[in-house]
Amino acid sequence: MSAEGGTKAIMAALAANLGIAVAKFVAFGFTGSTSMMAEGVHSVADSGNQALLILGRKRSERDRTPEHPFGFGRERFFYAFIVAVVLFTVGSLFSLYEGFHKFTDPHPVESPAWAFGVLVFAILLEGYSFRTAIKEAGQLRGGRSWVGFIRRAKAPELPVVLLEDLAALLGLVLALVGVALAVITGDGIWDGVGSMTIGVLLGVVAIILAIETKSLLIGEAADPEVERSIRTALESVDEVDHIMDLRTQHLGPEDLLIAAKIAVKHDDTAAQIAKGIDAAEARIRAAVPMAGHIFLEPAIGDPAGVTE
Repeated sequence: MSAEGGTKAIMAALAANLGIAVAKFVAFGFTGSTSMMAEGVHSVADSGNQALLILGRKRSERDRTPEHPFGFGRERFFYAFIVAVVLFTVGSLFSLYEGFHKFTDPHPVESPAWAFGVLVFAILLEGYSFRTAIKEAGQLRGGRSWVGFIRRAKAPELPVVLLEDLAALLGLVLALVGVALAVITGDGIWDGVGSMTIGVLLGVVAIILAIETKSLLIGEAADPEVERSIRTALESVDEVDHIMDLRTQHLGPEDLLIAAKIAVKHDDTAAQIAKGIDAAEARIRAAVPMAGHIFLEPAIGDPAGVTE
């Protein structure tokens, strides 16, 4: 799965969220709706989140240093994790707080036409952003389900944007329902209910993002099909009798560390083993271009796994 996908989706989401945030705060000024305020804060947080994703991608491109000999590829995972934290604290907790405040001290929604107009405008912009993310993700996910794509993607930007946009669209619908019920019933408590529901929604999305990005941060292995390609490449080399152990870890979305212990024949010379290792590395890189670091340890063994 390519790590380069997502740039267009991030920029579309950033532009949409900035425009939506301005519109929501204007509507809040005219209506006093806490659902509008919660959604405005949510859009500001989303804009900051897209900026963090861009920053993480830029910082991950730095050259390796003696202190960081494997480079900075995991910075993308780190900033995606920060996005999850921001979404939970700024988006979810703030929405829950404002909703509870409105629930306990309800006020009628003023100028509801502003609220409805801005919500429809926001849904259109957010729908465009979501459509862009779906289109980019569709080119990368292959035959996987959407859940499978989000769980197994090594480049964090597209899953983050997809889940953020989905949460934003659902949040806008909830805000629309909350404002509509508040206007129809004349009871501002529904506005608070809408805000608290938005807070719960954002909290769920933030937790999902945190779980997935944490897994990347602490080190994920290559996908099973990638490991199968590595095994096939290794086993195609004459000097490799069999694979004793194979371990992989993503140092970045497109930077894979591969370590393998390979059994060689008893009567192979050092020159033959060295030639076989060189051939194995070349075939692995041909099969898996993201193989940035390959470490092969030769050992004398038999197919039963007995090492000498």
